[in-house]
Amino acid sequence: MLSPTGGMMTDEMHPERAVANILIGATGSVAAVRVPVLFEQLSARGHSVKIVATDPATYFFDPAPLRPHLTLDADEWPGDRYTRGDEVRHIELRRWADLFAIVPLDANTLAKLAVGLSDNCLTCVWRAWDWAKPVVLAPAMNTLMWEHPFTRKHLRSLAADFGAAHIPAHFDADTLIAQINDRAKKLRIMTPIRKTLACGDIGTGAMAEVPDVVAAVEAMLG
Repeated sequence: MLSPTGGMMTDEMHPERAVANILIGATGSVAAVRVPVLFEQLSARGHSVKIVATDPATYFFDPAPLRPHLTLDADEWPGDRYTRGDEVRHIELRRWADLFAIVPLDANTLAKLAVGLSDNCLTCVWRAWDWAKPVVLAPAMNTLMWEHPFTRKHLRSLAADFGAAHIPAHFDADTLIAQINDRAKKLRIMTPIRKTLACGDIGTGAMAEVPDVVAAVEAMLG
């Protein structure tokens, strides 16, 4: 990586960079195609990385190469019947992780997080999360889904959970996210970018670039 002066940056030049256990949450957005790249880039930075994915997310990437590091809903309770002492996977993931990065975060899962629904392993991790630990969210959805009033309502709800209440409802999405990121110290929301989306629409809703997500993760750890 280049320094501001054009030279290569080293870890010695950034002593604040922490190596951590990072849990990636992958949901059913087309942007889930980037999950393997995100895994590789975070791993290359020295982090221990695991993934918890919804079943729809695996439509967009091949889970097989990531399987040793990947939890799916079927892995939550793998036996025929629960026996006391069996691992509770979503609790074990929460205990292990230093940071939870839900990348990409689709509209459906955003709504679940905002109201506390926990109907899969990923949302169970969220419901059981230790709020002293940081979270990074990278929304990705169609432009009209992003611009829907419920999206801002759900983001404001999440912000309140992280201690950033009373953010005005009339703010546009960019201002809202800036306010959340400034006031909610353990929550970082990545603003979606404008481009031609996979569906062919042109507008805001594409997931933030992977290097930007990596930078946000490390900033929250630092």
